[in-house]
Amino acid sequence: MSLNTPTQPTLKPVCFMIMPYGTKPTMSDVPGNPATINYDDLWEKTFRPLIEDDLGYLAIRADQDLGALIIKKMIERLALSDLVIAEVTSPNANVYYEIGVRHAAKNTGCVLISADWSKQHFDLNQIAQVRYPLAEGTVSDATASLARSTLKTAVVPMINGTSPVYECLPGYPGQVRIENIEAFRKQMDDISVFSAELKNIRLMPQDKRLTSTQQLIDKYKKISSIMPLISMEIIYLLRDNADWESLVTFIDTLSDPLKSAPVVQEQRSLARSKSGDHLQAIAVLEDLVKRFGDTSERLGLIGGRYKKLFRETKDPAYLNKAINAYDQGMRLDLNDFYPSSNLSRLYQTRNRAGDTEKAKAAATVTLIACERARKLDPSNEWLLPTYLAAAFDSGNVEKATELFNEMSDTGIQPFKRDAVVGDLELAIQLHKDDGVAGELATLLNNIKALK
Repeated sequence: MSLNTPTQPTLKPVCFMIMPYGTKPTMSDVPGNPATINYDDLWEKTFRPLIEDDLGYLAIRADQDLGALIIKKMIERLALSDLVIAEVTSPNANVYYEIGVRHAAKNTGCVLISADWSKQHFDLNQIAQVRYPLAEGTVSDATASLARSTLKTAVVPMINGTSPVYECLPGYPGQVRIENIEAFRKQMDDISVFSAELKNIRLMPQDKRLTSTQQLIDKYKKISSIMPLISMEIIYLLRDNADWESLVTFIDTLSDPLKSAPVVQEQRSLARSKSGDHLQAIAVLEDLVKRFGDTSERLGLIGGRYKKLFRETKDPAYLNKAINAYDQGMRLDLNDFYPSSNLSRLYQTRNRAGDTEKAKAAATVTLIACERARKLDPSNEWLLPTYLAAAFDSGNVEKATELFNEMSDTGIQPFKRDAVVGDLELAIQLHKDDGVAGELATLLNNIKALK
């Protein structure tokens, strides 16, 4: 061969890497887990050599600054690359969006990876992921080598996995089966009729609501098992009716994966607790936290079960556990007034050194969260009961009466009424002004009588 003969370039398939830039928080509060990750080091030490040297692809990382063309160029690369690897350890809305684009654009070649200790905020548990060890966020050479070795073995079998979009829509995107479209339209018609019947039941007097709810369950028994939306609405209806035994029975008739879904198991745990089985409910909720991660809702539910145990036993250990769970839930999401709204009364009840200040802080967080919800989500079903409890806490009889009148006009489901009554009773007990306590007690009797 002549020395002047040009060398032919070696063409490689392209791998587009979706991941954050710089150092980002992991949002993990588990002791021992890294608080931050240096993603630039992770790219240079682990992902780039993995993609280029181990997998044999040309490695391209999402550009940090593409100006006005970022969406166009990003979509092109997501759609045309031979392989996309998405790092989902840290919660990142851009990464989630880009995964969705790839899933819709190409039927294979999208692999999700994450640190083995991570718990994503977005529910990715139904999508297969490759987990790799990541002992520290600064990514030492030893950590990088171990992560690379794990990924080298695990990524290859995932490359040809089918996109969930293509898997759920046979024939997508060009030839979606007509029978699937017709079945979808039929489902939408069923949901429309169901929604009208559901609304009608919610407007019924309580004495007629239970019978009508059971008739609704019987009518939609066959399709509720394959239509999660209908099943969830029935679950919430039974919960709001405070029909706890029927709620557990209905959930137990569901099939997986709906039956095992975290939101369904949360409601089942609530029902078990309302039936008196608090410890079993706590065990299930703590298992959900272990498997799927903390949420303000789950921690609030755990706090509520411990609060029930404290009321029944007066054991201070349960009071402390209730406070700890509610406090963690509040810190996890300051916009969710559920955990914080319970803390003020419990701190006052415990009355340790510093608890008065903590009670005031929790009350402030609650009011700010309620004001935010009032503007952004005035239809929130718990907003009015929470405001009412806050008025009782502050001893504002005039405001409490105003909120009671609003509750009388709009109506309140038995479950929500019963849930707030215990908090109102505790608020009255904590008041030192007998006159205010007496007026609030009279108002509480009227609240208990609401149907």
